[in-house]
Order: sequence, then C-alpha cells, then structure tokens
Amino acid sequence: MFAHRCTSCTQRQLIFPSQVTSLVNTDHGIIVAFTCWCGADQTMLTGKNAGTPAATPAPAREDAVAAA
Repeated sequence: MFAHRCTSCTQRQLIFPSQVTSLVNTDHGIIVAFTCWCGADQTMLTGKNAGTPAATPAPAREDAVAAA
C-alpha cells in the first residue's frame, strides 16, 4: 500500500495491491502501473534508481588514487 496524488482527480489516495496492474523493472527504477479510485490509469516510478538521472556521474571516492 502506498499514497499517490492522482493526476486526473488531484486527490491523494491510498493505493492498495489490488489496484496495481503491473510492475516493470527498468534501469531507471520500477514502474508501477495502477488504477486510481476515480478510475484513471496512473503510473509511478519508484525504487533505488528512481529520480537519479542516468547521466549523473558517481561522486568521487576520497580513497581513489588518480592514475599518473
């Protein structure tokens, strides 16, 4: 169960597992497709990589040694 603000009815609703229609793993995160209480089809990106742009370089490690 998770909370989501619907782009159709603009209500923040709890979404239950029975409303989830698909889960798709991608390099950018998990795409959760579900149906809002108002009947609108919705999607949400979640997971470890969600919101992390693919082109963002990893932060430099302090213990890394530069090649000479």
